[in-house]
Amino acid sequence: MTSATTQAQPDPVGAATKARRSFRTWRRTRPFWGGLLVLLAAGPILYFPYATLNVGALRIQMATTAGAGSAVIGLLLIALGISCWFQPLIRVFAGIASIVLSLVSLPVSNFGGFGMGLFLGIIGGALVCSWAPLKEEPLETEEQFEAAAAQVAQSVATRPAHVPPAEADTEVVLPSQQAAEAETAPHPTAAPEPQEESKSVE
Repeated sequence: MTSATTQAQPDPVGAATKARRSFRTWRRTRPFWGGLLVLLAAGPILYFPYATLNVGALRIQMATTAGAGSAVIGLLLIALGISCWFQPLIRVFAGIASIVLSLVSLPVSNFGGFGMGLFLGIIGGALVCSWAPLKEEPLETEEQFEAAAAQVAQSVATRPAHVPPAEADTEVVLPSQQAAEAETAPHPTAAPEPQEESKSVE
């Protein structure tokens, strides 16, 4: 048995490959990257108001008014980011709300998490608003199909009757065209019979 006669076997697909393909299909049907940026924007907004930084012997605590505003904004951004993934129909509302909350975090939550949460929220909200599902190609209607068929039939019927011998095998002749050719073909006329000369008897 040679390699030319062996039957080709498909490559086995592992569980990791199947999971990656299914995740890719799921990701393409929703504003995934915009929702991910909105989720990442909630991190700095939630973290910095409750963080305590130590710079040498100096202790810095950057807390807002009990951190309530930062907590509300951060939790809402998380909810909006997850909603974009599992409910793509509300993408416009979620994107606009993410942009508004990111702008509100500028004065409320330490300049929007020192600008990191602000910019991530604005860019993610814009991506969510601008995302749109792929449009399916419309199927041909019955009228369009009939018009195309009539056009093809008309082009075949208007072809010249004379076909070169090399193209005779590929020529398509309709029954109506055969009948028209039979009617217009000249009918052969019988040749006149030679008349015998009358001999006069003297």
